[in-house]
Amino acid sequence: MPVHSSILDLVGNTPVVDVSQLSPNPGVRILAKLEGMNPAGSVKDRIALAMVLDAEADGRLTPGKTILEPSSGNTGIALAMIAKMRGYRIKIVLPGNVSSERRHLLEVWGAEIIPSPAAQGSNGAVKLAQELSLEHPEWVFLYQYANQANPQTHYDSTGPEIWRDVPDITHFVAGLGTSGTLMGVGTYLKEQNPDIKIYAVEPPAGETVEALRSLEDGYIPPVFDKWGGYDLLDGKRIVRPPESIEFTRRLADECGIFAGISSGAAAAGAARVAEKIDEGVIVFIVCDFGWKYLSTGAWAGEIDDVIANVEDVIYF
Repeated sequence: MPVHSSILDLVGNTPVVDVSQLSPNPGVRILAKLEGMNPAGSVKDRIALAMVLDAEADGRLTPGKTILEPSSGNTGIALAMIAKMRGYRIKIVLPGNVSSERRHLLEVWGAEIIPSPAAQGSNGAVKLAQELSLEHPEWVFLYQYANQANPQTHYDSTGPEIWRDVPDITHFVAGLGTSGTLMGVGTYLKEQNPDIKIYAVEPPAGETVEALRSLEDGYIPPVFDKWGGYDLLDGKRIVRPPESIEFTRRLADECGIFAGISSGAAAAGAARVAEKIDEGVIVFIVCDFGWKYLSTGAWAGEIDDVIANVEDVIYF
């Protein structure tokens, strides 16, 4: 194994593990791509590095500049780590009700936290960051929801990795958040084999599964629209909070994978897809590991209590 010059060289090339014990159909294999193996612990390492490198390449981000980004978790953590490594200051607009794990890790990497109202959640953090970016044009506002480096890095890296490792893939399943993973990976895989089906996992309108969004709630991420999301997707699977917790536990109990709650939702979505097909190979994204969710009690408490905790505190 080679010696790497920087921890940033370890972003990407994450492993794939067979978790077909979760499949309700013996004719369908389910495979998990473990994005928690990235150095800052999530799939967001990929887009954070890509957005920083893109901003450096076009001259927006230069020595001495300050990065601004709204985040309730993984993107902010990844950006804080990368900013520390590359010598930038960083300000993260953070909802007041994030979990203690996220706040502490942002502090480890020296991020300045700008609080936004807890009652407004992630959308409030985005709104405040947009206002601050207008007030401080000298700050570099990367804005993952509209930044084309987000889906592009999944097109350039995550998609090719899946195609390399699982050439017999028939279905790809991922949670719908910024939509960058679905758009980039889905576009790449469709170019290799137009018969591959792409499915989004989202909560019902008006309900919350951490890190996931429902298009029915009216917010369409700009990258979803720009990359032709409605034409790209072959369908959606609706996953409610109890199923997310159930499959988060099943990943740990049956597969030994200590994953986050949104990964449980993606696993549940993959199982839903498996129910509806005769045979195939499904790949889904385990977007982060579970240590940032310990304060939810997700693995031990009553499911109703866990859901209440997740509704009160932002964990992604």
